[in-house]
Amino acid sequence: MPESGVLSRLRQGLLKTRNVLTAGLATQAGTAELLAELEDRLLLADVGIETTTRIMDALHARRHRQGSVQEALQESIAEIMAPCNKPLLTHGARPFAILVVGINGAGKTTTIGKIARRLIAEDRTVMLAAGDTFRAAAVEQLQSWGEKIGAPVVAQRSGADSAAVVFDAYRSAMSRNIDVLIADTAGRLHTQQNLMDELLKIKRAMQKIESSAPHEILLVLEAGTGQNALKQAMGFHQALEVTGLCITKLDGTAKGGTVIAIADRLGIPIRFIGIGEGVDDLRVFDAYHYAEALLQAPASPGPGT
Repeated sequence: MPESGVLSRLRQGLLKTRNVLTAGLATQAGTAELLAELEDRLLLADVGIETTTRIMDALHARRHRQGSVQEALQESIAEIMAPCNKPLLTHGARPFAILVVGINGAGKTTTIGKIARRLIAEDRTVMLAAGDTFRAAAVEQLQSWGEKIGAPVVAQRSGADSAAVVFDAYRSAMSRNIDVLIADTAGRLHTQQNLMDELLKIKRAMQKIESSAPHEILLVLEAGTGQNALKQAMGFHQALEVTGLCITKLDGTAKGGTVIAIADRLGIPIRFIGIGEGVDDLRVFDAYHYAEALLQAPASPGPGT
């Protein structure tokens, strides 16, 4: 019987990382050589030293009571990531305000469009705020998404004050009884203190309207940056108290192990992962599916299939 389309697509998206972890791996389960090779491969997949050490300790403890090293490894990885299995829930406030942050090139604007599309498919009304006023292309891209999915976009001229744009959009969303407001922001490194201060200014502007806003600060990270993604997450979290993560472009990298490291070191809910360019390739994160797709290739079709 064919596996579900969701898991099959995830396996395909994680192919490069899975190859690093499993391709040509010796099958002498339980041998010291196999465990040493697994440790090297976890490091190559950018799991990081601390998290790799934790996984290997769990693996040594488990391998005596489980059928194979691979099963023990999969269980250990899933156990580390499981506390981050917390899907984004946009109920409880109206509008539910999401502030999207991250570095340049991580895919923030595209991620916003895909999340908005998902919410609209769930019969939620959505408004977008073009808070990246630094790049005219970002405003145009967000407006293009708005046209495609039927979501209004609040934008001002290039170079306008981002906090003012988001403030106006929030007021507009409230007056129009919109369910969810998603605000884009310009990309920046977590080490650029003046630019991080701008994000705090946006946050304070939203809190002038509603003290609990933003209800979600979603950090978008690119998986291909590996351990740098962990450093980014730590920096943004320290500055803004990030409440959720989206990890993109997993299909284009062999560094998918960084997701494990981020889950282990920070414990911030991973809301979504991106495994391709298609609109349906932004997936709700599931630790158990992720661990399985990392280590198990798709089942071969049976005779005659």
